[in-house]
Amino acid sequence: MGEKVLASNRRARHEYFILETFEAGIALHGSEIKSIRAGQISLSEAFVRIDGNEAWLEDAHIAPYEQASINNHEPRRPRKLLLHSAEIRKLWNIVRQKGVTIIPLSVYLKDGKAKVEIAIAKGKKLYDKRAEIAKRETQREIDRQMHDSS
Repeated sequence: MGEKVLASNRRARHEYFILETFEAGIALHGSEIKSIRAGQISLSEAFVRIDGNEAWLEDAHIAPYEQASINNHEPRRPRKLLLHSAEIRKLWNIVRQKGVTIIPLSVYLKDGKAKVEIAIAKGKKLYDKRAEIAKRETQREIDRQMHDSS
């Protein structure tokens, strides 16, 4: 039952407030799962689009698998996310609000199957980012003082 994180969207938590997370399966072609298992996936520009009763992972880059020769996949093709219809409806109702989006946080293997952790997120303003950096710097300074005094 081990989970092995293969890729994460490191900028997501810096750029967005994470409101709620979901786990979704990904519909993949044969060469795509091999590339994902090799860690050849990037989520840096990826986002989730709700289209009717389906959810799609857009702009996730899965590098072509070298041993697949002519049967390779398109690196940036839209990939269907496997979610329950109630979850898709919930996401659709939330995403219609202004300033709310759905982003992928990480891709991992769970029981041999590729899963993506997606999040409902609200974009941070520049002053939010600055406040978070200042808070982190202050905490780092406090920790340093505590460490030096002991």
